[in-house]
Amino acid sequence: MKPLLVTTTCETLEDAKAIARAVLAQKCAACVQISAPATSMYWWNDVIAEEPEFIVTMKSEAKCFDTLCLTIKEHHRYEVPEIIATDIVAGDKAYLQWLAETLAVNSGE
Repeated sequence: MKPLLVTTTCETLEDAKAIARAVLAQKCAACVQISAPATSMYWWNDVIAEEPEFIVTMKSEAKCFDTLCLTIKEHHRYEVPEIIATDIVAGDKAYLQWLAETLAVNSGE
């Protein structure tokens, strides 16, 4: 098992919840957290943009990343959504076991 934290951002809480529901329904994430709006600043079309965004953090596994990424893109309104995966290098054994068992349903393990 190679657990991941996958992050995206959304313009609205409703968009964030729609993505959360979609990835949970696909069983490509075991848990999703939506954080209060943050101020995002980034380059877009040669200007610095500044927007409030909701941060969506998903707990998943490397084997589910392609499906997770596709599901996010299918439900995201951004032209180029942020989709970043970070390896989970350590965690509570029971939590990581729950993560693996939850996502095993998706892969038929």
